Amino acid sequence: MADVETAREPGRDFIRDIVAEDLAQGRCAGVVTRFPPEPNGYLHIGHAKSICLNFGVAGEFGGRCHLRFDDTNPAKEAQEYIDSIEADVRWLGFDWGVHLHHASDYFGQLYAWAEHLVLSGKAYVDDQSAEEMRINRGTLTEPGRNSAFRDRSVEENLDLFRKMRAGDFAPGSRVLRAKIDMAAGNINLRDPALYRIIDAPHPRTGDTWKIYPSYDFAHGQSDAIEGITHSICTLEFEDHRPLYEWFLDNLPVPARPRQYEFARLNLTYTLLSKRILTELVRKGLVTGWDDPRMPTLAGLRRRGVPPEALREFCKRIGVAKANSTVDYAMLDFAIREHLNTVAQRRMAVLRPLRVVLENWPEGHFEEIEAVNHPDDPASGTRKLVFGRELWVERDDFMEHPAKKFYRLSPGKEVRLRYAYFVTCKSVVKDASGEVVELRCTYDPASRGGNSPDGRKVQATLHWVGASDALDAEVRLYDHLFANPAPGSGGDYAKDLNPNSLVALKGCKLEPSLAALPTGEVVQFERQGYFCLDRDSTPATPVFNRTVGLRDMWAKAQAKA
Repeated sequence: MADVETAREPGRDFIRDIVAEDLAQGRCAGVVTRFPPEPNGYLHIGHAKSICLNFGVAGEFGGRCHLRFDDTNPAKEAQEYIDSIEADVRWLGFDWGVHLHHASDYFGQLYAWAEHLVLSGKAYVDDQSAEEMRINRGTLTEPGRNSAFRDRSVEENLDLFRKMRAGDFAPGSRVLRAKIDMAAGNINLRDPALYRIIDAPHPRTGDTWKIYPSYDFAHGQSDAIEGITHSICTLEFEDHRPLYEWFLDNLPVPARPRQYEFARLNLTYTLLSKRILTELVRKGLVTGWDDPRMPTLAGLRRRGVPPEALREFCKRIGVAKANSTVDYAMLDFAIREHLNTVAQRRMAVLRPLRVVLENWPEGHFEEIEAVNHPDDPASGTRKLVFGRELWVERDDFMEHPAKKFYRLSPGKEVRLRYAYFVTCKSVVKDASGEVVELRCTYDPASRGGNSPDGRKVQATLHWVGASDALDAEVRLYDHLFANPAPGSGGDYAKDLNPNSLVALKGCKLEPSLAALPTGEVVQFERQGYFCLDRDSTPATPVFNRTVGLRDMWAKAQAKA
């Protein structure tokens, strides 16, 4: 018998089944979801899965999705992160309309509800240090111990809490805790912190507040204020759900959202810990949050990954209840599949080797017509200048060819794409013995790359004319980590890939690429997909490889 997941309709999952059932049973009049990032870093590809799920579910069921910043820790938050998150969600293709919210919008109400808990005897001010609280919290097998301050009177707790708000105490000297059960099997219910003293200006409220709510306290209540019907989060919050519900049970909230958990995205060769990503940036191990090797949406965008491919990738990996790891090649496949249909073709020689056609007239040039996309006649054609001197790929030549090497070698004839048949006659070497030039001849009767007498060649090579070639830098990106499971031994730094970036100088590109807009992706024939980077200058354009042409994931699927 097929399991539940495989029995579902395409595009359906257990979250969508829950939403459909809630609507059918009248448990909610409409669907309201939210994407609630903390503005303490840039979004990564794992967030893309959550964004697509929350906005996708709302859209499919005629509801709405809010973008809400859970901005409850000003010590780690910045306007830069807020701006980047808004830009990333829009880039991914989603719009929250008028429903842009912040937990800080509700600081007044959250504080009032905290006082409500104090007045009802369900919260108290604790003077223990953070270390003392950690020790007294207990373990998974041992219950916690009550704080010596747990039985303070309501009046004393209220007075102390108001003084905390007024800034009368030093940061870290006191916290407000919920009074639940220090022996609870779920550690999250062992008198969790509700408010802590933080002496830091908030990006939106400035110095108004001296105390800030914990994420657990702010999150569910913000959901309730906004009328969220389905609070969808990742599995690490499953153990927090009883606390989420305890707050809703013990506060006069205007609505009762329900929390549902799904498996977060785990990707080979990738770490999605925001702490580690922050360390990579701060330690200078990458060039910034938008380094094209980073799994951040900003990094993927800079590398040329189209948002359509990310949305398709999130759709294909689906939504499950159990954690698993997705092969990075599946992401590459989604990127490559989309770009293959939309990216125009160009020619670029990344490791150039000069070719001189000895029987081509000096000073003579011809215009060669090349198609922009072989599967899209409407994309038109472009003109390439062909002359006596050309650039070809160094890897396309072997002086002493190995078996089954069909490209250029002495005496070997090949086709130059769109142009002519050429035959290598001799090589020119420098003082060190390195080949620096090929002396070749062309067949004038083979214009357009056509065989005049039916003879066949076994290789078609790309090329760039030397007369108008564009000099450029091309950056070849690989996985940031060499280990498919980086950090599995606890030290992620040892897994960094020393070859994650190879910068090639002096590459030769066809001149039409000089007008390519930053971020637009084209296919360098036989090389991969590339986009113009923002580091480009008029003198030296810089191109990033988005993804190569080789499709290991599709090959593996074919063998499965």
